[in-house]
Amino acid sequence: MKRLKKFGYMLLVLWGVVTVVFLLFNVTGNDPVRNLVGENATAEVVENMRVKLGLNHSVGVRYVEYLNHLSPLSYYQEQSHEAAFYIDAQKIHGVSLVGGIWLKWPFFGNSYVTDKPVMDTFSEAFPGTLILAISSILFSLLIGIPLGIWAFKRKDQWIDKLILTVSALGMSGPSFFVALIVAYLGAVVFRSYTGLEMTGSLYSVDVWEGRYIDLRNMVLPMITLMIRPLAIIVQLTRSSMLDVMSMDYIRTARAKGLSETRVLYRHALPNALNPVITAVSGWFASLLAGAVFVEFVFGWKGIGQELFTAIEKQDQPVVMAGVILVSILFILVNAGVEVLYGIIDPRVKSAQQ
Repeated sequence: MKRLKKFGYMLLVLWGVVTVVFLLFNVTGNDPVRNLVGENATAEVVENMRVKLGLNHSVGVRYVEYLNHLSPLSYYQEQSHEAAFYIDAQKIHGVSLVGGIWLKWPFFGNSYVTDKPVMDTFSEAFPGTLILAISSILFSLLIGIPLGIWAFKRKDQWIDKLILTVSALGMSGPSFFVALIVAYLGAVVFRSYTGLEMTGSLYSVDVWEGRYIDLRNMVLPMITLMIRPLAIIVQLTRSSMLDVMSMDYIRTARAKGLSETRVLYRHALPNALNPVITAVSGWFASLLAGAVFVEFVFGWKGIGQELFTAIEKQDQPVVMAGVILVSILFILVNAGVEVLYGIIDPRVKSAQQ
């Protein structure tokens, strides 16, 4: 029952996000048609463009149509393309059931600028953002947790203070400033040693070899994105270890004669990782959403760069789909974190059931 309630709550949150995003882009007075055809276009050209984009209906009808497009179970009618709920078989991928009811994949519309399906745009950009986000979080964990434990073991010593000072600087640095510094140092000052370029995407093109994966282009944006989560992981690991090691069950474990290493890594560390997991989940969702400025600085083709380009060109379907997809990612990541909590801490699992 609790799981059904949580699922219903996630659907309610998603519906709220879709509604807010739709209203922001459709009741603010901005006319995308005029942006596309120009101010000198004739009334006939403007009207034809409105029909083509599906903007010839009222806001209420367009809102229901948008929800209909997003829903896996939808209703369409085979009438004139000027009518509401008109079906375009080239855009809708699914099967017809009965009476105009379709079972299909969610449809986010076509780009106003390229006329490509929005999901084609994001499916091309998503792998770049995904591998960048995963690598950033993975290296942050692999480096941050050991550093946090080291700082805990050397509490109040000079190495502990040095680690805390450096991590505090990492948390306070704005992403745009860090991106510029990393790009300048890695691709300009020390380029003769690193051999790295300032810009580049996951795929590069060679005249003879064609398209290939170039992981070197990932190094600088990955370092930029991992600085802040790394700093947070270090501080959270240290503070959590300090709290956990003062618990009664740790004293009991020591009283049983267990070694300090076993007490630390077998009993204390798993419980100390809960706040770390919470922080990592938030940062991972944010990185999947696309660090817009970081991807823009390094010319990395990902969700962030696509959203930046869409906002610049006022491509509403792309921006709306991007915000909704980001919300879905946050919801899925949070759901995955709850499952992970249950694996690490049995007390959480029993409370969820």
